[in-house]
Amino acid sequence: MASNKGRVELMQFLKNLSIETKLIEHPAVFTVEAMMEHLTDIEGVITKNLFLKDKKKKLYLLSAVHTREVKLADIGKKVGASGGLRFADEAIMIDKLGVAQGCCTPLSLLNDGEKEVKFIVDKELVNNDVMVYSHPMENNATIGMTSADFKKFLEATGHEPVVIDFES
Repeated sequence: MASNKGRVELMQFLKNLSIETKLIEHPAVFTVEAMMEHLTDIEGVITKNLFLKDKKKKLYLLSAVHTREVKLADIGKKVGASGGLRFADEAIMIDKLGVAQGCCTPLSLLNDGEKEVKFIVDKELVNNDVMVYSHPMENNATIGMTSADFKKFLEATGHEPVVIDFES
């Protein structure tokens, strides 16, 4: 686990990709609801992120617009998860993504060098020209980037997202 990167390495990685970000510092928060009071002046979409597994212990990271109602059974069917989806243990998230509960973020895919985590993303985060906001691997800040730069980040980490439509 010593090889896991944190916020400093993430910011350097984004800079090396010429990804411009908007950083909002705030007190540590453990839920999207708690974070919202600190993000009142932003334009864009805020992610909610769930670290999941299926019956065969295959790992998934789901990022969706924070207001989405997430039905794990429906998403499991859409992505072909064996036996449906359920929450994975925090210890596995720390090992694979280098973040603890409350810090889960698509940006932690930077730490998934072995590509063991399948990334499921709400189409609203990648198909629109919007700012996408999530934690920079710490829950005491929120970072925003354009959806185009978000896709550039995913490509640079080698994660081909499974894009799902919550509307259908």
